[in-house]
Amino acid sequence: MLRINPQNPQDRLLRQVVQVLADGGIIAYPTDTCYGIGCDLFNKGGIEKIYQLKRRSLSKPFSFICADLKNISEYARVSNYAYKTMKRLLPGPYTFILEGSRLVPKIMLTRRKTAGIRVPNHAICLGLVKLLGHPIISTSASRTDGLVMSDPYEIADYFKPYLDLVVDGGVIMPEPSSVISLIDDVPEIIRVGKGEVSAFE
Repeated sequence: MLRINPQNPQDRLLRQVVQVLADGGIIAYPTDTCYGIGCDLFNKGGIEKIYQLKRRSLSKPFSFICADLKNISEYARVSNYAYKTMKRLLPGPYTFILEGSRLVPKIMLTRRKTAGIRVPNHAICLGLVKLLGHPIISTSASRTDGLVMSDPYEIADYFKPYLDLVVDGGVIMPEPSSVISLIDDVPEIIRVGKGEVSAFE
C-alpha cells in the first residue's frame, strides 16, 4: 500500500509505482471514476492474470489509459472528427472506442480490431502513464458479484494474492465512465456513465 496525494502526486512515489509496473507488476490505482486494476499494456502475462482475477472472457478486452490525445494517436486511428470530439472532452470520465493501431497487443483488441481508450482526469494515473511511457490497462476494481469497491484497503484485502501494489489515493465513490464509439465517425453511446453524453444523442 502506497499513499499518494491525489491532487499533487509526489514524483518520488509515482516513480516507485512505475518501477513495479516496469517489473511486470499488477497494481490497483485511482482514476476519476473508480479504482482501476492494471499493468503495463505490453505485459502479456500481467494482462492474462487480470483476466483471471476478473473472471472475464478473453473475447472482452479491457480498456487502457493513455496520457493525452497525442498518445492516443499512437495506439488508435484518430480521424479529424474523433480528434475534435476527444479534445473537447478529455481528460474526463469517458472511454472512447476506436480502431486500434498495430502497437496494441492482439489480446487487447476486439474481433473488429477496436480498443477502448481513456484519458482520466486524475493526476495519479496520468502521472503513471507519462512516467512509464506506455499505456496502462484499466478495469474496475470490482468483486465477483459486480460491486465496485471504493476503499483502497478493501481492494488490497480482496485482491491480496494478485496485486503487487495498491496506490491509496483516498476513497472514491465509483461511477463508471461513459462509453462512446467513434468508429467510422458515427458516434454511438454504448454506456451512459459519469461523462455527459447529450452531445451524442
